[in-house]
Amino acid sequence: MKHKHADVVIIGSGPAGLGAAVAARQAGAEKVLIIERDSQPGGILQQCVHAGFGLNHFGEELTGPEYATRFIKQAKDADVDWLFETTVLEIRDEDVLCASSQGLLSVSFDALILAMGCRERTRGSLRIPGTRPSGIFNAGTAQRLINIEGQKVGSEIVILGSGDIGMIMARRLTLEGAHVICTVELMPQLSGLLRNKIQCLDDFGIPLLLSHTITEIKGEDRIEGVVVAPVDQDLKPDYEKSQFIACDTLLISTGLIPENELTRAAGIEISAKTGGPVVNDCMQTAREDVFACGNVVHVTGLVDDVTTEALLAGKCAAEYAAAHRLERS
Repeated sequence: MKHKHADVVIIGSGPAGLGAAVAARQAGAEKVLIIERDSQPGGILQQCVHAGFGLNHFGEELTGPEYATRFIKQAKDADVDWLFETTVLEIRDEDVLCASSQGLLSVSFDALILAMGCRERTRGSLRIPGTRPSGIFNAGTAQRLINIEGQKVGSEIVILGSGDIGMIMARRLTLEGAHVICTVELMPQLSGLLRNKIQCLDDFGIPLLLSHTITEIKGEDRIEGVVVAPVDQDLKPDYEKSQFIACDTLLISTGLIPENELTRAAGIEISAKTGGPVVNDCMQTAREDVFACGNVVHVTGLVDDVTTEALLAGKCAAEYAAAHRLERS
């Protein structure tokens, strides 16, 4: 098994990982290594071709790829090292165990930064009754299929949940020529940003059904429609007022979950409130040589806020790594 070492090792090269890497180098870490399972850096920003990023951090409106490109350049200029198409299997006492096309790899560190981001809730977690036809996508999956792979996901579309990705995809699909019938939201209020509702739903005349939910999915090979019903104050559906909406595609945008399987397996304390690791003011977890930042800690609405946390985590991790080396010498 091959072995590498870095002062600061970062898992993930999305906005959190990139920001942390740049800050770690600026704070004096001699060797910073990012481990990324994808073939290129940028994380979810690669597929976010819409504008709205960077208003706080850069003072201008950028697309996701533009925002990522700025930090990728900063990381390259700072001589950050990369391992692409490499998956971290386990966080151990002094290293992480990785798998790549070249086989198993051990990467030791003085400080480790968790920047794995988050994932979407699936249909399975929602327990919607009905059949299991094709044509059901998480909003982020549909976004990748359209924006990166150039595929069409459907023509007549219902979106479940008023999360930001779902509303942004309502606009994107409309611009691609699809008909977004409506967005269905369980709660009596919007779950995403108000600006996304205005720009992505209102401006395109897409109805938002608050206090409604999908109670059944219809269809065999391909989804043929959904049954939508209003809910009461206890969020229980009123089946007598339910209606069938014909569609060939259902997008699910019902929230994000911090990606913390590695964190839990390493025995690092997880917050019951956020679903991410418990951190202090330096973004340091309960294990002192492990730091965390961004959506792996708690789901954040703005990428600029992720960057702010990442810069702090990178700086503190570099300082910890320097102190650790000093103790060993």
